[in-house]
Amino acid sequence: MNSMTTLKKICSGAVLLLLAGSAQATELLNSSYDVSRELFAALNTPFEQRWAQQNGGDKLTIRQSHAGSSKQALAILQGLKADVVTYNQLTDVQILHDRGNLIPADWQQRLPNNSSPFYSTMAFLVRKGNPKQIHDWRDLVKSDVKLIFPNPKTSGNGRYTWLAAWGAADKADGHDKAKTERFMAQFLKNVEVFDTGGRGATTTFVERGLGDVLISFESEVNTIRNQYPQQDFEVIVPHSNVLAEFPVTWIDKNVAANHTEKAAKAYLNYLYTPAAQKIITQYYYRVNNPELMAQQRQRFPAVDLFRVEQVFGSWEQVMKTQFASGGELDKLLAAGRE
Repeated sequence: MNSMTTLKKICSGAVLLLLAGSAQATELLNSSYDVSRELFAALNTPFEQRWAQQNGGDKLTIRQSHAGSSKQALAILQGLKADVVTYNQLTDVQILHDRGNLIPADWQQRLPNNSSPFYSTMAFLVRKGNPKQIHDWRDLVKSDVKLIFPNPKTSGNGRYTWLAAWGAADKADGHDKAKTERFMAQFLKNVEVFDTGGRGATTTFVERGLGDVLISFESEVNTIRNQYPQQDFEVIVPHSNVLAEFPVTWIDKNVAANHTEKAAKAYLNYLYTPAAQKIITQYYYRVNNPELMAQQRQRFPAVDLFRVEQVFGSWEQVMKTQFASGGELDKLLAAGRE
């Protein structure tokens, strides 16, 4: 074997090693909300396989990061190099533009349904036999009912709970703000534990045995019921309820730095495919696919959903009037302590 042949073989081997190394190094980090672990565990493997089939065997690994969505957004602003976010509230994505300039102002127009591939609403999980006879929002302010849900200051889950309760009370009270505030003050007074995120609230209710009612996303309470069949939990989905959208986006500055733009965009577009949407409904999330939802009607009770913007104004207004320092949440918490 001459020296030129040897050199060619060495160079060919080096190229193959480089290609193999790049394939193994293709990785996405999905920064997601607290109670989405099971959903994305089910979604990621099929996409990784799909990606390999469509990209000549290129290996892709999706890593997950989970916490309260507001905490997750803050981590990205502080330097977490997530490629995509899959959150449960618009403001936790919007802040990545407003405070970090990491995504463009029109990020919601880049994917269908305002960049929300699925949605949910709020539901109650009660203990075996529903001993406190909980059927609707009004039942949650009985003096002997103890509530568990995450803190609206740190959790999108908690904010949707607060807004759903307020919106239902506002409608029932004929838009009498004073009556609604009295309802919400008692609602807060009945909270036994304010965890920082949805999964922490689940642990408090299920494993610590605290509270009579866990309030969380419809998807989460059904998952818990199925995971703990021996406890005979019951799920109640109140008819008057909030539309909870789950916005997603790729992080433009991060995918450019990580060289993952193609994979990140493909991953989020995959969430809209029939195959992914079917998996999503299996985890009790609702989708904007009438045919699929019709097939799953027994899984999803009929609800009268209102948009946050219809009742409270823009999300920017909501954060100022409801959850900022001195807002309605703070005022009514203080009133409950008096």
